[in-house]
Amino acid sequence: MLTMRSALDRAERLYGANRAIVDSEGSFNWAGHLDRVRRLAGMLQARGIGKGDRFAIVCRNTWRHCELLHAGYWNGSVPVPVNYRLAPPEIAYILEDAAAKVLFVEEPFLRLLDAPGFSPWRGKAICIPAGTEAPDTGLETTDALLGVAAPSDGYDSAEDDDAILLYTGGTTGRSKGVRLTHRNVVSNGMQCAVPMKAAANDIYLHVAPMFHSADLLGTAYTLVGGAHAYLPVFSPANLLGAFQDCRATATMLAPTMIILTLQEPDLKKYDLSSFRRVLYGSAPMAVEWIRRLMGAFPDVDIMQGYGLTETSPILTTVDEDVHVAAISSGEYDILKAAGRPLIGIDMRIVGDDGAEVSLGEAGEVVVRGPNVTAGYLNRPEENERAFRDGWFHTGDVGRMDENGFMYLLDRKKDMIVTGGENVYSSEVEAVLYSHASVHECAVFGVPDETYGEALFAAIVPRPGATLAEDEIVAHCRGRIGGYKIPRRMAFVDELPKSAMGKILKTELRKLYGE
Repeated sequence: MLTMRSALDRAERLYGANRAIVDSEGSFNWAGHLDRVRRLAGMLQARGIGKGDRFAIVCRNTWRHCELLHAGYWNGSVPVPVNYRLAPPEIAYILEDAAAKVLFVEEPFLRLLDAPGFSPWRGKAICIPAGTEAPDTGLETTDALLGVAAPSDGYDSAEDDDAILLYTGGTTGRSKGVRLTHRNVVSNGMQCAVPMKAAANDIYLHVAPMFHSADLLGTAYTLVGGAHAYLPVFSPANLLGAFQDCRATATMLAPTMIILTLQEPDLKKYDLSSFRRVLYGSAPMAVEWIRRLMGAFPDVDIMQGYGLTETSPILTTVDEDVHVAAISSGEYDILKAAGRPLIGIDMRIVGDDGAEVSLGEAGEVVVRGPNVTAGYLNRPEENERAFRDGWFHTGDVGRMDENGFMYLLDRKKDMIVTGGENVYSSEVEAVLYSHASVHECAVFGVPDETYGEALFAAIVPRPGATLAEDEIVAHCRGRIGGYKIPRRMAFVDELPKSAMGKILKTELRKLYGE
């Protein structure tokens, strides 16, 4: 059965004595972990949360958060992890849209219950402790309820039942609830386990926020009986310390996290001998930083992954052998690829008419496979637009080469049309990144009376460097066509980013679009 209930049951039966959770508060083997999961499932049932019912979680990356997710899977109910960085009205919208029956809130975020409009949720709230000390909040806690709950046999969900509801970032309007079924989650775990070389002796460190689909990469390690460790707050020192203390072997990181960690002055002071594998994704990473990453961690397998919340999440990978060959040969272009599709995923590049385009031509990336979402919650019109003729339309623009590598060019909505010419921002950004003094950049369109849209570049200079507009224009000239060169730009200290480190062009358009 391709269900998370079956996966957890298998982990206990085959790997019961193996570690499941590694944490400074204490570690659990799979048998001990599933004992707690059963009790939490019993607690959910006692609260009237059964098959198909949803409950929300506002919590950092912690083993207690993991227990609640697994209790939902075991019980047949649907966890809804919520981005705690959102404003209270945005969180309230998600709770209402998901029709959550109970709200689990970690101790540091209890102030949310005092926000306007949250009074109905105070009566439905249960506190997740942030440590071993029971907080004095007047609310029931998960630890206390677990201590008196009767273990539950749970519910054996069907593969097509919803397993988890994840909300997109909401950068283009209201957040959308993405329904991921048990088959979706388990299938992608199986698909990722192969390139990630997941094994029972691995300890996967959850760095990507657990409200983000990237966290589902950890499913691969559950399927093989591996262990899990959790990083509540990212910083380079926290990340390196977690690898050292937990003896973690693998993780997924956004490029921003990697770049900051490589600049950590105490990097070499940590014992990172357990570190074997990292997948980077959610945004491109310049070749210079890939080279530095491989130099700093010569014994670590490095992969890139591309995907979406709607695909549970990984679609393509650029594997370790490709990275090694590219860096060794100096032929770096392949590292600009999003990768080849994983096993079981069909991918095409299509034009506006829905027909497949020729190799090398740009078009929309469409996919189908067992990991593709069942659809958006309460969004029939969105579902109609996204799912056509059995294919999911990603909204991403890409091209395919003769070796099956897909190159991501842009989000369809981010393509800039200036003077009737299509410009893919990723192409312009690649040229800007080749300038020695450019640390980060984002290229986007702003309204222009003459050309319809003009190219605008927001640029973060490298520390200690200074840049001027004419210097950037001169650097671009000869490398890309004149119509692709940004003529408007701003030099800034930092760029707005999502929780996964993805640059938020929507925010930049708001800032500079006028």
